[in-house]
Amino acid sequence: MTRLAVDVFGLDRMYGSNTYVLRASDDAHEAAVVDPGGDPAPLLENLGDRGIAVGAILVTHADVDHIAGVAALAAATGAPVWIPAGEAHHLRQGETRGGMAVAAHDAEHDVRDGDRVTAAGIDFEVAGVPGHSVDHVAFVTGDEIFSGDLLFAGSVGRVDLPGGDWDNLLASVKGLLDRFGSDAVVYPGHGSPTTLGRELASNPFLGELRS
Repeated sequence: MTRLAVDVFGLDRMYGSNTYVLRASDDAHEAAVVDPGGDPAPLLENLGDRGIAVGAILVTHADVDHIAGVAALAAATGAPVWIPAGEAHHLRQGETRGGMAVAAHDAEHDVRDGDRVTAAGIDFEVAGVPGHSVDHVAFVTGDEIFSGDLLFAGSVGRVDLPGGDWDNLLASVKGLLDRFGSDAVVYPGHGSPTTLGRELASNPFLGELRS
C-alpha cells in the first residue's frame, strides 16, 4: 500500500497540538493540512521553499488549539475548509478560549460520519468519533487515521469539557477498531503516532475494551 507523505508541524506552542501536512506521495506538490492550530507562517514558509501548495484544510474538531490558524491559512492560500457540521459555528463566529484567539471563517464544507472527501489528490473517509467533543471526526485514508483528540499514544482525549462523554469516546475507539482494524496507524492531535492495536493492548484508559 502506498503511504502518504506526512509532515508534522507544531504551530500551537501553548497546548502542543499537531498540525499535519499530507501529500499523496513524496513527489506531490499539493497538500492537505489537518488541524492548523496556530500561526501558519512557518508552515507556509516551509512549503513555499519546497514548491508545495496548500489545496485543502481539514478540521477534526473545533478546539481552539486545532482551529486557531484556519482563517489565516485559508486567506493566504485560498484553500477550502472541511469541518464537522456540529462544530462549524465555533469557527464561523470566531472566539477566544483558553488564552488563544480564533479568527472567524465560514468553512466551505461541513462533514459528517460516512462522508467521502477528496482533498489534494487524497481520498478520505470521514469517521464520526464523538467523545472528546460532540461532533468530532477522524479523516481516514487507507490504514492511516488522523484522529484529532480522540486517542493518543498511551492516553485518550479529555471528556470533562463541554461536549465530552466517556461512553461515546470508548464507543468511538471501538468503532475505529471494527471498521479499520488493529494495524491502522493513528496520527493523534498531540504526541507521537501509534496504532489502534497497540493502544487496545496497552493503553490504560481502554481496559473496558479489553474485557
